[in-house]
Amino acid sequence: MRRFLHRVSAAALLLLFGATLAGCVVVPARGRAWVPGHWAAPHVWVGGHWRYR
Repeated sequence: MRRFLHRVSAAALLLLFGATLAGCVVVPARGRAWVPGHWAAPHVWVGGHWRYR
């Protein structure tokens, strides 16, 4: 049973970690959307920001 719980918790952590790297847009209930940071051309980092929908 302990091994099973260990594997399930490890799988849940990997799933959470993968979701954080997916770059998905988080949409809160207030009508704003979080746009994650990204690389723009040429070699310019555009930081994440809130935008109104």
